[in-house]
Amino acid sequence: MVLIVQKYGGTSVGTTERIRAVAKRVQETVDRGNRVVVVVSAMGKSTDALVNLARDISQNPSRREMDMLLSTGEQVTIALMSMALQELGQPAISLTGAQVGIVTEASHSRARILQIKTDRIIKHLDRSEVVVVAGFQGISSSSDLEITTLGRGGSDTSAVALAASLGASSCEIYTDVPGILTTDPRIVPDARLMPEITCDEMLELASVGAKVLHPRAVEIARNYGVPLVVRSSFDESPGTRVTSAIPTPRSLLSLEITKVVDGIKFDSNQAKVALLRVPDRPGVATRLFGEIARQKVDVDLIIQSIHEGNTNDIAFTVERSQLQAAEAVTEAIAPVLRSNPGAPDEAEVMVERNIAKVAIAGAGTIGRPGIAAKMFKTLADANINIQMISTSEVQVSCAIDADLCDKAIASLCDAFEIDSSPVKYDANLTGVNDTSARGVALDRDLARLAILGISDRPGMAAKIFGALAEHHVSVDTIIQSQRCRIVNGIPTRDIAFTVPRSDGVGAKKALENLAAEIGYREILLDSEIAKVSIVGAGMVGQPGVAARFFGAIAAAQINIQMITTSEIKISCVVAKEDGVTALKAIHSAFGLAQIKAIA
Repeated sequence: MVLIVQKYGGTSVGTTERIRAVAKRVQETVDRGNRVVVVVSAMGKSTDALVNLARDISQNPSRREMDMLLSTGEQVTIALMSMALQELGQPAISLTGAQVGIVTEASHSRARILQIKTDRIIKHLDRSEVVVVAGFQGISSSSDLEITTLGRGGSDTSAVALAASLGASSCEIYTDVPGILTTDPRIVPDARLMPEITCDEMLELASVGAKVLHPRAVEIARNYGVPLVVRSSFDESPGTRVTSAIPTPRSLLSLEITKVVDGIKFDSNQAKVALLRVPDRPGVATRLFGEIARQKVDVDLIIQSIHEGNTNDIAFTVERSQLQAAEAVTEAIAPVLRSNPGAPDEAEVMVERNIAKVAIAGAGTIGRPGIAAKMFKTLADANINIQMISTSEVQVSCAIDADLCDKAIASLCDAFEIDSSPVKYDANLTGVNDTSARGVALDRDLARLAILGISDRPGMAAKIFGALAEHHVSVDTIIQSQRCRIVNGIPTRDIAFTVPRSDGVGAKKALENLAAEIGYREILLDSEIAKVSIVGAGMVGQPGVAARFFGAIAAAQINIQMITTSEIKISCVVAKEDGVTALKAIHSAFGLAQIKAIA
């Protein structure tokens, strides 16, 4: 018999009528010859009601007592769901996270799953019972046996972790939308359903604002090869399949805190072109990359740092064989961008002919405080200076001197305990034939920090992001400026990055405490930003995707404040007030809307 794990969110079980409807769906799944484990969230807005009760008592309740309180929401749902199944004649039993054996860290409100003891579940399944499990919760591995909760998206995480631990054939996530859409349908009503998406694409979308699946759930699916399906609990539509490559076998112990980095990638055949002091206005990136695309030059990493005055810097990497064409295009377009020819601050082209790109790869790489910092420290300890930084949810990439590539690979493999040979970048390994972008996401819950005038020497990035990791601050987009300034005989650069808006002030204070160690001119905090991103594995090796992305933003008269890219994602930081407009413009430019039927 096939084992299926089904998860139903709060809106799917929001009323007793909805619980009866879900119970009928579960019974139909059993009648088709399947064994079923059901994971449920708290009913509707009941979690919000519990939070409000706590706030009536205390403005600062302890995390332990909040876990004790919030875990009761799912317990109501599992009991009612089991009753509904039993009324249909289907044997069922409800189990809390503790009863089912979900063992977590002793970290209240944000615990990660260590392991799931499946003996009791299997015993009930062998009795032909449906096991109804409370999502979002577990019990600590300490002798105190504390009730813990997993934080936002915890029920998704519970479901996928159970599917991995039980060796289920699939995990079905039921929600109030028909599946994973090309963007948020509340902003773009004609967003289109994606029938299939890869785990890496879903991780990127989830990390930049898509809320359908939590990144932690997708990380587990990717790491253990769990087939996911996201569909509506309100109709019979097929939904979206979330696929992953066959994973490297790994232990189910330390399930969510297993080794994050599972590969080191490199490309020692790169060159860098930097265009310094271009006007900071809409359309500049469009003009540059539009012409590069017309010359059939495939660009890899692209970064644009924060502006200085009314100018900015844009840098990108290409294969060495395409450098001559890329340099010619950039040199030709630079005079057009000079607003005041002959002035000392006119646009300038810089070329580095021997660049290597090294990267650490793995699900949730950038979302775990300390992983990027560990990479930067490893390179610094090897006396390797970082020339460019580009980040994504599944990868942190650094451009370095090509002569140091082998040394960097050896150091990173040792630091992250990677035994297998490093992987060369290959645009043909995506497994995706579609050359278009897949989805667009908007994140309006960010703040940007810019540290100006840091000494340009190995170890600076490691100190900055190490300090943030110690304060449990997750850093997203990281960009290092290309313009080098000599201050008192010392080369300096700027580093800018984004963090959750709620962490902005705390992150700035943590960095101010580093003043004596890293020496900087100024730290700037801006909470009025948004990040808009486009994701698609089919974008790899497609000249013109970046130009179309930047062109859509320019056509909407929106200025780009920062740019960062990975193999499957392009992200831009814009003013918060421009975020929705940018999202709509990009979604339209890539033709991602539903095709309207002709009457």
